[in-house]
Amino acid sequence: MATATLPAEFADAVRDEQSLRRFLHGLPGVDQVGLEQRAASLATRSIKKAAKLWAIDAAIAMIDLTTLEGADTRGKVRAMAAKARQPDPGHPDTPKVAAVCVYPDLVETASHALRKSGIEVASVATAFPSGRSGRDVKLAEVSLAVSSGATEVDMVIDRGAFLEGRYGAVFDEIVAVKAACGQARLKVILETGELGTYDNVRRASWLALLAGGDFVKTSTGKISPAATLPVTHVLLQAVRDFREATGQRRGVKPAGGIRTTKDAIRYLVAVREVAGESWLEPALFRLGASSLLNDLLLQRRTQLEGHYSSPDHLTLD
Repeated sequence: MATATLPAEFADAVRDEQSLRRFLHGLPGVDQVGLEQRAASLATRSIKKAAKLWAIDAAIAMIDLTTLEGADTRGKVRAMAAKARQPDPGHPDTPKVAAVCVYPDLVETASHALRKSGIEVASVATAFPSGRSGRDVKLAEVSLAVSSGATEVDMVIDRGAFLEGRYGAVFDEIVAVKAACGQARLKVILETGELGTYDNVRRASWLALLAGGDFVKTSTGKISPAATLPVTHVLLQAVRDFREATGQRRGVKPAGGIRTTKDAIRYLVAVREVAGESWLEPALFRLGASSLLNDLLLQRRTQLEGHYSSPDHLTLD
């Protein structure tokens, strides 16, 4: 198996396939009923007016503004980059988003459009969204993205290998992709909707963290279910426990199906209550979204102006 930079206490856990299997299957099982009840309970928390404006601004600053369609054009990416820089021209104090996420062949366009903005350029890679290709092809795609200017890479794990119990193969591929990223940060997409159980989600989260992933991410957004609050709780528990065990902080990114301000705030509440308040920053929490930003901007205007604004005043995604 490949090696990852880990504290000494985890070296034995990743020594070989058998050790990795023993570690992952030795993790505490997930209490499904308790998990879902807590996620539902936290989702009912009400947010006061001042706190709501803070939450809206925080959510905007945590968005990975995303376009991942076959019909994407350079013009669309440039328009998205302009919106990322200044989401609401009528309110120039609106925060910038965290990143713009595109396919590898459009990274150069995004990189030029976002130059000196402080906004990250993210690229999906490794045969997104299926992950079904040879490793050489996957690594070549990562290299293309990074050489074109990507500062973050969102890879997909081989779910088939994971579900077959070939944890070492998944681990080795994440390690190889992390090495190909160079200075770019790596987000590891688990595609939790295909993993079947919360226990598998916990194992996949720990596997990604042990292999060096900087973020664990729920979904590609291309299958249903995508992000859910209970699954995101599992990822948040994993990064919290990983920090307690290693002292290293890693991030979480739910993606897919998060469309409204109410949805976004529910995720921020989950971050605060499960992982902790220190995770409420773009370096450690992201929201993968394409349509969410417009709703956040409309709700922000409502908070500031005291009345509902028309979507006609905002650019469409």
